[in-house]
Amino acid sequence: MTTFRKRGGGKTPRVPRDLAHLSDEACVLLVARGDETALAELYDRHGRLAYGLALRIVRDPQLAEDAVQDAFLAVWRGAGKYVADRGKASTWLLTIVHRRAIDLVRREQRRRTEPLEEAVETHVAATEELAWLRLERERVQSALRKLSDPQREAIELAYYGGLTQSQLAERLGQPLGTIKSRMFAALTRLGELLAEADQETRQWKPTSSTS
Repeated sequence: MTTFRKRGGGKTPRVPRDLAHLSDEACVLLVARGDETALAELYDRHGRLAYGLALRIVRDPQLAEDAVQDAFLAVWRGAGKYVADRGKASTWLLTIVHRRAIDLVRREQRRRTEPLEEAVETHVAATEELAWLRLERERVQSALRKLSDPQREAIELAYYGGLTQSQLAERLGQPLGTIKSRMFAALTRLGELLAEADQETRQWKPTSSTS
């Protein structure tokens, strides 16, 4: 599994460079090489559109946030699979968002339309799956709580508040370069924390079963 790169201990984090002049395709290539700044740049460009797309599909703000978060994690982990000749990077990214949103809708539909007799048989499995989903959300929230206050504020306003980096800079009264550096550090640290917790939580993930 691809994880965020760790910076060397004791070194001053470098200020992320401005990638606004690069195409989406170039940013995806940088993400494939482990460049968190490029991922933040892609979110800055397409995060609001991605959320709007997810919301139109799932019709629930929390599920839409989950879909966007899952999609950008998928971009981080799967950027190396992107092939520019097959289409624009923005289309590829929004396709991932669309798929994540559809998956969430289908999961909710299965939960709501499950026949009564099947519900009795699968009660234990459903309970385990719900517990797993809750654990995943708690894992992310726990990681967020370990960030510094400025980093956590930036992440929450960006991913949950739908603000771009430029809007964050205006709202927080900070230079845009400072906000980009803060997002870079926050994404890096969050990735490290999630990677550390990933192995432990996956040890008891319930095995999906079909009847």
